Amino acid sequence: MGLTAVLMRAAAARPRVLLVTSPGGTAVRLAVEAELRSRDWPLAPTPAGADVMVVAGPDCPRLRSALGRLWQDMPQPRAYVRATTADDVPALLDAGRARLSSPDRQRAEARTPGCEDEDPSGRDDEHREGCEGGHREEGRAESGHGRSGGGPRDQVHRESGSGDLGPGGEHRSGGADHEGHEDHEVSPGGDRRSGGADHEGHHGGPGGDRRSGGADHQGHQGHEGHHGHHGSGDMEMPGGVPMAEPGEDRDGLTLDRLHLPLGPVLADWPAGLVVRVVLQGDVIQQADLGELSAGRVTDPFWARPWILASAGDPVAVGEAVRRRAAARLDSLGRLLSVAGWPAEAVTARRLRDDLLEEAPSSVVLSRAERFARRVGRSRTLYWLTRGIGPVSTADARAAGVSGPAARAGGDVPARYRQWLTEVLDDVRALDSTAPLDPVAWESPRGRWDAERPPSAALAGLLPGLLVGAELGAARLVVASLDPDPDELSAPSLEAARG
Repeated sequence: MGLTAVLMRAAAARPRVLLVTSPGGTAVRLAVEAELRSRDWPLAPTPAGADVMVVAGPDCPRLRSALGRLWQDMPQPRAYVRATTADDVPALLDAGRARLSSPDRQRAEARTPGCEDEDPSGRDDEHREGCEGGHREEGRAESGHGRSGGGPRDQVHRESGSGDLGPGGEHRSGGADHEGHEDHEVSPGGDRRSGGADHEGHHGGPGGDRRSGGADHQGHQGHEGHHGHHGSGDMEMPGGVPMAEPGEDRDGLTLDRLHLPLGPVLADWPAGLVVRVVLQGDVIQQADLGELSAGRVTDPFWARPWILASAGDPVAVGEAVRRRAAARLDSLGRLLSVAGWPAEAVTARRLRDDLLEEAPSSVVLSRAERFARRVGRSRTLYWLTRGIGPVSTADARAAGVSGPAARAGGDVPARYRQWLTEVLDDVRALDSTAPLDPVAWESPRGRWDAERPPSAALAGLLPGLLVGAELGAARLVVASLDPDPDELSAPSLEAARG
């Protein structure tokens, strides 16, 4: 017990946090990231290195299985907290740390009280049946906190029948970005960790094998979308991954095909989005979108000014463009992290947070210009991403896409450069007090329409763009479009006003 107490006190002194965002949890995620940075608590890159799991956002039945698998991968001592509002964050982080140092709480968390208690693994079936209904019928939700340091074959995690992960089942958290060096760009061959946190002192830049920014995901799940696809009678290997089936690839060779989900819990990935793919080698042969919404009304944080203005509430242009610039910096941070440039991902997120904290244009503009020059002129980043996911302006508009993705009219570099340009334009307009016209001024993802939000069109582009792409390139395509699943549930005006 003496050694146990020492280890528990050490874990509680500066706990490592695994941050997971559920649909509708954007505002809470931002608050958690800011609080972690202020406390200098590190973000754990995998559950195996985490002390506290923090879930940001409301309970989502579809994610409980994925959260349970993450929880089972965390060593003891461990703690779990869920923050549903930004105001809850400081107290819940304190509570999580307190649980780490309490032997009684650790013994209590060794069992599974149910889906709404401290243990998210959800193995208490009788209790789960009463939790928001229908969860057991959802089957084993696809998840994907994982490493991306190796090739895609190494990134396929195996799910056992009990919900535990098999060998290699490590996860990246989609979480807070911590202090890092901002002014260095590493030449090709540098570390390309595509998901998760940016840690203090990390100098990584875009470089190395393009696939190393690849998707991290759970293995093929046993519920929807896969039974009936296999000529082998839906057989699965012992680890829970489906048995591969042979098929001809684009070169006429016969290779095994593997059915895998990307998402919904994946580092630097739209929260709750699921894309089911069929792989031959590391090339995607087929891609289909899973359910786009969380099945509940959510408050799309980034589009809130446009929801209010559409309802007739007074909203100033300066307030709207501030939110829009912050949203695009959030997207840039995700893209840069996937591309393997964590230092500039940290810079993007710091600028985002400054904008959300009402920093004036005079404070933000010069830093935003330096950031735009570094990223926009980076030859390494351009060469790593060029030619990936091209979409012409005509094709984008034909698909109903508006906003930067349509104006860019090109590949991944065209889209991130368009974001950079428009961020600077928005920062220069922060002082505008003119009333917002939601038709004339686009929301972050495009022209706002409550009946068909702009993220619906962006998500609709994904299957066609992902077919034929390598797994690593697929992550870059998704990050460069960055649809917001929170828009895909009917927005609540009351929630937006709140």
